[in-house]
Amino acid sequence: MKQTTTEAVTHFRNRIHIIIEGTDTRLGKFFDILLLIAIVASVAVVMLDSVLFMRLQYGTLFWYAEWFFTILFTIEYALRLFSAPNRLRYAFSFFGIVDLLSVLPSYLSLMFVGMQYLLVIRILRILRIFRVLKLKTYMQQAGFLASALKTSQQKITVFFLSLVLLVTIFGSIIYVIEGPENGFTSIPLSIYWAVVTMTTVGYGDLSPKTPLGQTIATMVMITGYSIIAVPTGIFTSELARNMRPQLSPVTCPNCGKFGHAMAADYCDRCGHALHV
Repeated sequence: MKQTTTEAVTHFRNRIHIIIEGTDTRLGKFFDILLLIAIVASVAVVMLDSVLFMRLQYGTLFWYAEWFFTILFTIEYALRLFSAPNRLRYAFSFFGIVDLLSVLPSYLSLMFVGMQYLLVIRILRILRIFRVLKLKTYMQQAGFLASALKTSQQKITVFFLSLVLLVTIFGSIIYVIEGPENGFTSIPLSIYWAVVTMTTVGYGDLSPKTPLGQTIATMVMITGYSIIAVPTGIFTSELARNMRPQLSPVTCPNCGKFGHAMAADYCDRCGHALHV
């Protein structure tokens, strides 16, 4: 009897897993389409609820809709956790964390006012559309971007550390030149001005008044324009390198060309057999 119950639970888990994670079955496709519709509708409710006149007129309706979607997504998260072959791996995976965060703000709003507006994080769940529609090409391109970011991480880190040193130096200099009488009351505030100026944002809440300070501001602006393209160049070069097709280190015995496609048996220049 105990074994029969265990087999029934296992069969039920497998069935739920096929429906939730599988996109090749009719029920799986239907579930995924309904899920995407519910995600978009729930995010729309949260956004509309943040508009004052909409909240005053339809606040009660939004409240019921919000809790309907929260309970729905809570049940879905529990089913995903129940049917996952490795529950711990799913719980700490990207989608597992997003699924949890998509329902957590509603429960936290019972203790902290305004937390429900963080439910817009549910829009991240729309990324499941790549799996539903089987857009593997897009996922492959996303993989290229992730790989480029990973390989350029050290160079970009060095660049940003250098940038931190620059804004610290410029901020300290402008603090000494301008001083509190011109609004630069501290070095951290002056560093904030240097960041705003170097990134060409220019809020205008702080500005140098002395000729020497304006000269330093000009240098900061020019420096900002000079270095703004550095991380873009680093990332672009790494992206181009990662997207370049991998070649096998094989030399053609006939024409001497080095480097061919990984599975090539013949030279793409002269047609001679590569593996003699």
